[in-house]
Amino acid sequence: MTSFDAGRQAESAAADYLKQHGFAIVARNWRTLWCEIDVIAQKDRAVYFCEVKYRQTNNQGSGLDYITPKKLQQMRVAAESWVQLTGWTGEYQLSAVEVSGDDFAVTAFVETI
Repeated sequence: MTSFDAGRQAESAAADYLKQHGFAIVARNWRTLWCEIDVIAQKDRAVYFCEVKYRQTNNQGSGLDYITPKKLQQMRVAAESWVQLTGWTGEYQLSAVEVSGDDFAVTAFVETI
């Protein structure tokens, strides 16, 4: 399996997890020339911009360990771009979903990062 395939499977696992927890999936792999968002989900009156981090093992740290200040800044730019382009006027927040192992299990969901 390529890393691209693993990434897609991890994003599917994350989207399924979010749906099971009452979120509606607004978009997957939303992108512009400058930024991308793995999963955009909505619950109640808020939109969640979800970064999906997959690690087959935690030998080099968990997926969440790879959400650096630089990555957070990229996420903010992407979220603000989506908000501006869609005209969204409600609440929104940055979130993260960690997916691990050969079975692509969701091991963590951070609603607000």
